[in-house]
Amino acid sequence: MRDAMCGEDAGSKRLAILAGAAFVAITTLQFVAARFSLREHLTAADIVGLRFAGAAIVFLPVLWKRGTGKLKALGWRKAGLLALLAGLPYPLIINQGLTLAPAAHAAALSPASIVFFSFLFSRIAFKETVSRARLIGIGAIIAGLVLFVFGAGIGASDTWRGDLLFAGSGIMFSAYAVLARLWSVDAVTATIAVVLLSCLPLPLLHALAPSGFRAASPAEIATQFVIQGFLAGAAAIVLYTYVVRRLGPQPASLFMPCIPVTTVLIGMVVLGEIPTQPQLAAIAVITFGMVFPIVREAQGLRRYR
Repeated sequence: MRDAMCGEDAGSKRLAILAGAAFVAITTLQFVAARFSLREHLTAADIVGLRFAGAAIVFLPVLWKRGTGKLKALGWRKAGLLALLAGLPYPLIINQGLTLAPAAHAAALSPASIVFFSFLFSRIAFKETVSRARLIGIGAIIAGLVLFVFGAGIGASDTWRGDLLFAGSGIMFSAYAVLARLWSVDAVTATIAVVLLSCLPLPLLHALAPSGFRAASPAEIATQFVIQGFLAGAAAIVLYTYVVRRLGPQPASLFMPCIPVTTVLIGMVVLGEIPTQPQLAAIAVITFGMVFPIVREAQGLRRYR
């Protein structure tokens, strides 16, 4: 019996690790695919529309099964604020940044900004105590962000403008996460609210914003619909939730620093975007800043047990 239980636990961990790897792959694919189409035919508004239309197709049956009770309890004001922070404006800002800066910049700066501003806002909202390891990690992230910006160069290029947009998206998502925790909103309810409210202004967005749908091939549109909508907008959320449930939040967060590394590698091959040496060093520093406190805290828990 014990051997069977151990086997089930080992099998569950293997599935969770595979789910985490799939989450990293989807997030990497999202950045690279968006950057590719933004350099070709589609606009930031096009990709955002495909993202939320695809996600809505996935989550509408979930809403039908769960009912609207939790959405009503959340209320329009709270739901609207969550959608403003993590809904349509959030990927629109990231995709606009991808028209100005390489995919590797988005993959490095967005997660790093989320980690830093989540720390800052949580300190303000919840008065959380901060371990020495986490302070070291935050310091490394700040150093990496500064090195990354200076590595891009501030001159005639618009790359730094894209970097600022990526950092801004981190501020928005961090505020969303803190408010969701402050209001005790479960992840599925928050996601459904964000997706459905983000679909409402899509017709107006495409009436006012430039579009490249006519120039793009049906294959390109369908590919982005699947990647941005089904995969990034829906499957990635389910996969990461599964990893957190099986491994715990700390081990699950170890997958996040993999995203800059994989995006740099895939971006070099697919997009031909080669980071400078200072930028590669910055990615290494940022990755250390995200991993170090998680590893140290996990070691502390093992010693405590």
